[in-house]
This record gives sequence, structure tokens and C-alpha cells, in this order.
Amino acid sequence: MKKIRFAEHVLPHIVAIAVFLLVTVFFFNPVFFDNRTLEQHDIQMFQGAAKSIQDYRQQTGEEALWTNSMFGGMPAYMVSVIWGNQTITFLKKIISVGMPHPINNIFIAFLCYYIMLLAFKVRPYLAIAGAIAFGLSSYVIIGLSAGHNARIGAIALMPLVVAGIHLVFSGKRLLGLGVTAAGLALQLRENHIQITYYLVIVVFVYGLIRFIEAVREKNLSYFFKTIGVLLVALLLAAGSYFGQFWSISEYAKYSIRGKSDLAGSTPQQQTADALGMSKSYAFEFSNGILEPLTLLIPNIFGGSSGISFLQDEKSATYRALVNSGDQQLANQLVNFTTGYWGEQRLSAPYYAGAIIVFLFAVGIAFAEKKYVWWLGALAVLSIVLSWGSNFAAFNYLLFDYLPGYNKFRSVTFTLVIILFAMPLLGLLGLEKLWQRGIDKESKRKLLIAFASTGGICLFFLIFGGMLSFTREQEAQLPAWFANALAEDRLSLLRSDAFRSLAFITIVFVILYFDLGKKISTAGLYAFLILIITIDLAIVDKRYFSNDQFKRKRESANFFAMTPADQEILKDKSYYRVYQLNPRNPFDAFNEAKTSYHHNSIGGYHGAKLRRYQEYLDSCFYKEIQKFFAQAQQQNYNFDNLHGFNMLNVKYLPYGTEREAVLVNHSANGNAWFVNDVVKVNSAAEELKQTCDINTKTTAVIDVSRFKLENVATDSTGIIKLTAYKPNYLKYESNSSTGGLAVFSEIYYPKGWIATVDGKETNIYGANYILRAIQIPAGEHAIEFKFQPDVYTVGNKVTMASSWLVLLVLLGSIGWSLKEEKDKD
Repeated sequence: MKKIRFAEHVLPHIVAIAVFLLVTVFFFNPVFFDNRTLEQHDIQMFQGAAKSIQDYRQQTGEEALWTNSMFGGMPAYMVSVIWGNQTITFLKKIISVGMPHPINNIFIAFLCYYIMLLAFKVRPYLAIAGAIAFGLSSYVIIGLSAGHNARIGAIALMPLVVAGIHLVFSGKRLLGLGVTAAGLALQLRENHIQITYYLVIVVFVYGLIRFIEAVREKNLSYFFKTIGVLLVALLLAAGSYFGQFWSISEYAKYSIRGKSDLAGSTPQQQTADALGMSKSYAFEFSNGILEPLTLLIPNIFGGSSGISFLQDEKSATYRALVNSGDQQLANQLVNFTTGYWGEQRLSAPYYAGAIIVFLFAVGIAFAEKKYVWWLGALAVLSIVLSWGSNFAAFNYLLFDYLPGYNKFRSVTFTLVIILFAMPLLGLLGLEKLWQRGIDKESKRKLLIAFASTGGICLFFLIFGGMLSFTREQEAQLPAWFANALAEDRLSLLRSDAFRSLAFITIVFVILYFDLGKKISTAGLYAFLILIITIDLAIVDKRYFSNDQFKRKRESANFFAMTPADQEILKDKSYYRVYQLNPRNPFDAFNEAKTSYHHNSIGGYHGAKLRRYQEYLDSCFYKEIQKFFAQAQQQNYNFDNLHGFNMLNVKYLPYGTEREAVLVNHSANGNAWFVNDVVKVNSAAEELKQTCDINTKTTAVIDVSRFKLENVATDSTGIIKLTAYKPNYLKYESNSSTGGLAVFSEIYYPKGWIATVDGKETNIYGANYILRAIQIPAGEHAIEFKFQPDVYTVGNKVTMASSWLVLLVLLGSIGWSLKEEKDKD
């Protein structure tokens, strides 16, 4: 067997893991040394949304599958569910060496990018530098600070998938099969389809380049055999994600990401895309044409929109406001003190690292042309996609015709593609440069790379003052204030242009004058790793400071029960809560803190049920305004607030004190018989009628969707809830004639089964968002059970496939080691 040399074959990998651990621990030191935790807004909202689901799991050992704690009710598997892919979850814990979540995603990003660079035959110590560049890009750090853990986890695992694919194309088919299957299964497990979509783009362009290469070399048979191996890996990984994907694709049809039943029926819907979200919503966050320059100069557009010059008493803006002499005007101008002056409403710059941008230019000059075409094309495409509505001719075309593209928003996220491509091409180029050696031609190419990157920094350092430094909405600001603002913004630009130029110049000088020969090779590697880390970490700390770490006790206090909560929870019946915020009446629909303790009609989720959102937009928001108008006159009569009543909103807390709770005694309750049914023939009619009816006495049914025979009515009938679980509800009814009963439960067409005395019956959609069934005369037991095939069937496939992925990975590694031994 081939002799293993420790210094050559083992030590580099030990050093790599040690460096990754050291950087992770150093950057997130409050977690490891001060018993603190990250304060992440989105994760806090997730904790609120998932609390009832997790409680049910802990109490019963089962999955709830449905939750009533948000938006009146929605599938729980869109919030929190344990699927049968726990072997994949265990694999993630192994490769993250047990580091705490979500910090483990940073370590995994380092490790996976390192493995990918090794697969592309970059020497290990250079691969360490490239891995750190990827894992510490501000895109990853900013995403983590916002609580987008699934997105960052999916990004961290992208390189492992590409590593496996490249291994297969490089002739190591069996090992590549195992790595690809495991990498993709891990990536899919993060359940962030948008990032997986971008990964598909990366892989597709790679495959296209390989196909062109195979055509030129007349070796298509090898290409298609390789594709066959990758298809096996794809099927294995897809199987491990089968249940999740099925549930998402099914739910998407009924969410705000799916087609509306109102398409073309209202002015709002006439402007919406019938197959996905509207263009205005999808492209709300679009980069300005020059904004991708933040990859090189992070503060070229002033940095983050969340950072104010008022935090710096030495800033010209701060001094101008203090010396204005008009306190009222100064207070109004406070809202315009942000450094950011780009085109987006909210922004944080995605910084790749000045050194990495320079090395990317080096890669274009020195790397193999097939890699230059692949990664260069991806970089250009990434930037063009990030422009969104600012390059509508191209991006609107993709939105209309590229399958699945219209399901995603925040197109600036596409910059993850260039942030993936830059370190890879840069390190491939550097590897080739060092193999080739520094000669006259090499120096010429290095000069071009330096001029094209450092030159941009120098240009803005000298001529940056020619820019406007003013946003469109700031055009009417007083001249004295606008000038101070421009002065501060110019200072930010020049400061960062200088620091980027300095970092580029240092690395350029090392390469151009071949200083590697004058210092030890180990010293040179260590310096590159250190300077790349410093370059990125300094910028990252602007957006991820130690202030974002809270003591675990402080974090837990976010959901501490208030006296108002305690007062409401004395009621052990089943009802809903609407959290009042007089300053923002609609805030309840953008927070899940209320859901931690109560069943809320509000919540926080990126893909609410579309019909629920349409009902809010068309009916309920007007009713909220009506409520506040009445409240200003001290009128708290809910009799005419039919939306509140049909959603069984019984309590409306408006503060934290025990007495700061309004009680709605007019709520319809859990279910009721109606004495009138309005039959309509379209979703638009149904929605319009629902806005106007008295929901206690009348129901609206769209007979174009549901076949409804003539129904007897009995307003004196009684129906009451006798048993409740998130996925199971039991009622008892008593009616002299029978009739249509409406339930204060959100209608969802998949998974729910209704029975009357054990016999299955039809569930109708009523009042646009609720359920209804026909109940015969007499006394009856009615049951609703949620048993979705996406879980009951999909989870079995997921579990079996996950075990197969693990077995294939272990088998491929073992077989590859055996092959190496046999060859030797």
C-alpha cells in the first residue's frame, strides 16, 4: 500500500480543520466563552410560530402536522416537523464536529469549500484561504445575523455537491457518487429551495461546459456515462427530500407563491402574474446597476441601511443637526441619517473581499479556460440577475419563461453565485500561477489583474466626489443637511476604496516580486490565510458585532408571559387572539411572538395561504380600520365586526398589564349553523360577498368549486367543540332540521378528512377561507382529522432514501480506499 507521509497527506487536513475551528470560535467567541446566544429576529419569530407544534411533539411523541397558532391555521410542516431524514441530520452533526447551531453552518461552509478546492486539485494550504473567503463573505454573515439559518446552511453545503460532481467528471465516479448524493441530501435537508435553484444554475453551466468539451474531444459516451452516475446520486438525494419537497410543492399551489383564483378579477390581480407572485413583489429588492461594486468596496454606497451617522458624534451629519438651531426640523431629518444611498429600500452590502476580487482577476488570467468560461459566465449572470427590475428586459423575460424562477424574491440573493465562483476561480488561477512560476508573461498578466481591480479602487478614491450621494427621496432635503450627508458618505467611500486598494496591493506585491522564494513557503501560506481573514472579518464586524449576542436568559425573556397573557390563558376554551398595536394596526400579521402563547390570527411566515392573504387585503384590513375608528369613540361593540367574529377572535390584548385586554363577546365561536347560504359562481364574487355578510347568519359558497344541493337551514341548531388537538377536532351537533354548519377553521383542500358519525362527508370552502359541512337533523358526532399523504406516505420514502444515502457514502469511501490499495 502507498506509504502515507504525515506531513504531506495528513497534516494539511488537520491544520485546515484546526484553522476553521479557530476562526469560527474567534468570530463567535461570546457563544463559546460568555454563555451567550445569537439574537436573530427570524429565529425568534420561528420560535414563536413553532412553540405549540414542539409542545405537542414533546407531549405525545407525534407530529402535529397542522398548527392553529398562526393565521388561523396552516400546515405545521411548513413551520416545524421532524422528517424521516434523521440519518442526514446526524451526518451534518458529524461534519460540523458538534458545533452549536447555527454557528455550525459557518464551519461547514469552510469545510465544504475546502473539500471542493481539493477536488479541483488546489493545494491544501491555498484551499484553506479560499474556504475562509467563502465562509466569511459578508453575504453569509449578514444572512446569519438576520436569522436566515436555512439559507446559510444551504449555501454552506453547495460546494460539497459541486465537489462530488467534479470528482465524477474527473474519473473518480464511485467516490463522486457518494459525495454528490450525501452533499445534495444535506443541502436539500436545509429546505431552502431558492438556494438549491441557484445551485442548479451553477451545476447546469458546469455541465454545459463539460458537454462542449466532450463534443470537441468526440467523447460524448464518457459524458453520458458520467451523467448516468450523477442521475443515480440525484435520485438518492431527492428520495431523502421526497416528503419535504412534496409538501412544499403541494402547499405552494395554495400559498401566496401560487396561482390566485382571483387572477384578472380585481385591479390588484390584473397586474399580478397568474403563475406566481407579482413582478413588483418579486423584484422589490433589486440592485442598482453599480451596486455589485460592493463586492470590492463595501461602503461604496454607504454600507448598511440600518447604520446611522448619528452613532458617530464626529460625523458631519451629526454636527450639522446639533448646530441647526431648529430642533423640530432636526428631529424630522433624523430619518435621513443613514449612510446607504443606493436604490433599495433596505440593504446590506455583500462583500467578497478585495483580495478575492483581485485573485478572481488572476484566475481569469491563469486558470484553465474551461473553468474561466464556467465561473466567469456565472459571475456575469449573477450580477445581471441581481439587477432585477433595473435590467427588466432580461430579468422579466426569465421571470415569465424560466421554470420556477417566478417563485422567488429578493433577487440580490443571486449574488451568492458570484460569491461561490470568485474564490474558486481565484484559487485555481493562483495554483496555476505557482505551478508555472513567475516569469515575464506572468508579471504582465498580474499587472493587468492589478490594474483592473486596484484601478477601480483608485478611481473612486480620486474621483468619488463626482457622485451624487443622494437618494431619490432625499432630493428635497435642506442644502446644509444634504451637503453634510454627502460629505460623510464620500468619506465612507474613500475610506473603503483605500483599504481595498491596500489589501490588493499587498498581495499583488507578494506575487509580482515572487516573495514566496524569500520567505518560507509555510510563512507565505499563513500570511495569505491571515490577511484574507482580516480583510473579511473587519467588514463582517460592521454588521455582526458582539451586541447581537445576548445572554440566554435575556433571549428567553423575549417570550416571557405577561400579566395580559396570564389573564387570557385563564380561559381554557378554544379561541383566537388579535394582538393590538395602535401605532401599527397591521403589525399582528408580521410577528409570531403572540403565537408563542396563543392561537393567533396573525403570524410571521414567508408564504401565507393565498386566500387568507387575499381575505386580509380585501376585507379584514378594512375591518381593522373600522375597529380603530370605533375605539377612538370608546365604542367597543363587536357586533358589526363580522370578520373578527367568524375567525373567533375572542381576546384583543393592547398592552402587557392584566387589564389591557379587550374581550369580544360577539365572537361566533368554534362552529355554528347558518340560516342563509349565498351561492356564487366565482372566487371574486365569493370574496366580495364575504366582506359584506353577517357571518353569524349567512355563509357564502362558490358553487363553481363545490356541488352544493339545496340545504335546509336551522339557526336554532347547536354545535359545540368537545375535543381538540391541532390535527383533530371533534364536535357534537343537535339540530331539528339539519343544515350547513360553518367552522371557524381555515379551509385547506389537502389532508383534512371530515366524518359525521364515522361516515366521511364533503368539506366545503365557505366565506372564502373557512370550512363548512352539511349535517343531518338530530344529534351527531363530527370529526375532522388531518392526515396528509405528503407526510404519511412521503415520510416513508424519505426515511428509506436517507439510509441509502448514508450507506452509499460509506460504501463509496470504503471502495475508493480499496481501489487505491489495489492500484498500489
